[in-house]
Amino acid sequence: MVQRRTWLLLAVALFLVAVGAASCGGGNDNSSGDTSGNSETTGTTADHSDVLAALVSDIGKFNDRSFNQSQKEGLDRAKADLGVNTIALQSNSPSDYVPNLTQAVRKKANLIISAGFLLASDTNTVAKKNPNTHFAITDYDVTGTPFNGRKNVMGLTYAANESGCLVGYLAAEMAKKQGGKQIIGAVGGVKIPPVDIWIAGYQYCAKLFNPNIKVLIGYSQDFVASDKCKTVAENQISQGAQVLFQVAGGCGLGTLKAADAAGIWGIGVDKDQYNDAKRVLTSGVKRVDNGVFTATKQVEEGKFKGGGNLLFNLKNKGMDVGKINPVVPKALIDKMNELKQKIISGQVKVPAAL
Repeated sequence: MVQRRTWLLLAVALFLVAVGAASCGGGNDNSSGDTSGNSETTGTTADHSDVLAALVSDIGKFNDRSFNQSQKEGLDRAKADLGVNTIALQSNSPSDYVPNLTQAVRKKANLIISAGFLLASDTNTVAKKNPNTHFAITDYDVTGTPFNGRKNVMGLTYAANESGCLVGYLAAEMAKKQGGKQIIGAVGGVKIPPVDIWIAGYQYCAKLFNPNIKVLIGYSQDFVASDKCKTVAENQISQGAQVLFQVAGGCGLGTLKAADAAGIWGIGVDKDQYNDAKRVLTSGVKRVDNGVFTATKQVEEGKFKGGGNLLFNLKNKGMDVGKINPVVPKALIDKMNELKQKIISGQVKVPAAL
């Protein structure tokens, strides 16, 4: 009897120890996480994913308050909502593109997203050498050169002409309301198709409202140095421009500041830049954050389809207009929104090139 009682007590004690150990282990699931100190590469949700998504910026950098920053926000959302691991690699010059893309490959990223048109050639080179890695590139049609439908690359394309159209229409409306010279302007960064598509829509729909309006177009040939955009903007202001649309990322903040100083209206781009200057009329919004998030989600769900493009437009809310300054009369906003519905329905076709 004594031996039997001793055995029972020992069994109960072992059971209690096992329960206690399991309970301590459960508490560590949410508290230990990654101890390396590198928060960029660690998922944050309880349902942790093994997917690693990398984002390589263009030369505009992640602090541009525009194009690159918005994509970084999409990557951060994927990390928070999907539980994926993430890496954000900033390119300070074009010579950083290949090293950053290669670093992402070496870290065994399941998806590598190139943040724009400028990375196309280097992305194609690295993707060709790594056919088992998924790539995506913002603002590039991968069915054309140099990708030619490469099966491990997806294009994230945007109908920026549609949103450019709406802000151009609103700019022309405000110029007419204010009277005086019917002149507006657009300050682009580097003259590449993702910049010109915005300006094409802006110019077309400004003239749709007022065929006689003059649209000045200039380029800073830069996406970073705000003083270069400021100089182009001041030149257009001296010619009588009443509204200036910036299409130059961080450089374009100089356009908004020049508009402030001259007491005219500025229009932001990519992100809603209403709070980035005092006299922002509105912004042409490109939801590049949605593109990054969507591509990452497809990889996480095993649904990645390379060789083609995802298109984001007004209809699927991948393009939009930001906050509109309260001085704009409701009647003008209503007319702009009527045009928006005509674009969505296909009644109005907006050109994508100048």
